Amino acid sequence: MIKRNEYLEKLNRFKDKQLIKIVTGIRRCGKSTLLEMYKDTLLDNGIEENQIISINLEDLKYSFITDYLVLYNYINDMLTDDKKYYIFIDEVQTINGFQKAVDSLYIKKNVDLYITGSNANLLSSELATLLSGRYIEIKMLPLSFKEYKDAYPNLSNDELYQRYISWGSLPYTVTLANEDDISLYISSIYNDILIKDVMTRKRITDESMLKSVSTFAIDNIGSLLSTNNIANVMTNDGRSINVRTVEKYLEGFAESYFLYKTTRYDIKGKQYLRSSQKYYVADLGLRYFILGRKLGDYGHVLENVVYLELLRRGYEVYIGKVDEYEIDFVAINNNGRVYIQVSETIKNKDTLDRELRSLRKINDNYEKLILTSDKIPLANDEGIIIRNVLEWLLDK
Repeated sequence: MIKRNEYLEKLNRFKDKQLIKIVTGIRRCGKSTLLEMYKDTLLDNGIEENQIISINLEDLKYSFITDYLVLYNYINDMLTDDKKYYIFIDEVQTINGFQKAVDSLYIKKNVDLYITGSNANLLSSELATLLSGRYIEIKMLPLSFKEYKDAYPNLSNDELYQRYISWGSLPYTVTLANEDDISLYISSIYNDILIKDVMTRKRITDESMLKSVSTFAIDNIGSLLSTNNIANVMTNDGRSINVRTVEKYLEGFAESYFLYKTTRYDIKGKQYLRSSQKYYVADLGLRYFILGRKLGDYGHVLENVVYLELLRRGYEVYIGKVDEYEIDFVAINNNGRVYIQVSETIKNKDTLDRELRSLRKINDNYEKLILTSDKIPLANDEGIIIRNVLEWLLDK
């Protein structure tokens, strides 16, 4: 089992804080396993077993819990003294009105509460409404490149990267023996996302059209897209669809954490732009499954990997615009920002000049970085750092 140390550290930081800890992310990214690891950490640090109450509402063992009042009473009856109790509820969204039980448990001074839920019913955009802002959200992603290396320590970085972008990094895939088994596994996850998380939730009936939109978006990761553009392309291909329907489909994919949308930011004007956006997929194994394991487009695949890593490192990520030039990523956090260009190779002088030119247009002192697959030593060109991307991905 691969330790998800960065997420465990976040849980540890908020241990015993008067906040509900909610773990969100794409299906099978490891949310339930993370809570199991955290429970082991509690036990290792002196918490007694009877202080941990753990319920998985998908387990038939708990089928008697049919509404929020039964859930609340069941847990409350186990709070037999003033000791601190650590409560873990998996798939809490299966209970109608679950937020009432969660809120009532939250106000108890001797309760530390952790919940997960499938993305069909417990989404980031709804948490504030359901739980009145009494929570922190831990946004979980599939394995990082660094975590993936723990599973395959004997592979070279290049071999590991090829496996990472082809087989994907959902944690369970590292236990599977071959590509056929992984494809079957990813197929089941894709169908669950499509049917349970998007079609059912959004009340969509045209599965074929939904698949077509997902295929189009996945085939164009890292490219500027608009809903008008998608609707026009599909209509021209004989699949008539209106802009509002495309918006609904993409919204469903984003809410299920299948796709991530990033918008544009005018660096000089210091404003967010509404025209066009880029989409990135939560796991590249899903991309290769959907596209029939089509290879190629390595530049945009590399962009996808870097984008997800920036999210893991706690950045808000935007596409940068400076005059007529584009910056692949403007990554912002409480400590400032970093401007990043991602290029599969910069061995061609014209390519290197293009990437440098865009970054030189930015007149501030924040870090500027070019990440490339080229095996090159760390370099600095007038304050612009040039790094091998795999080394950057393995940074602490």
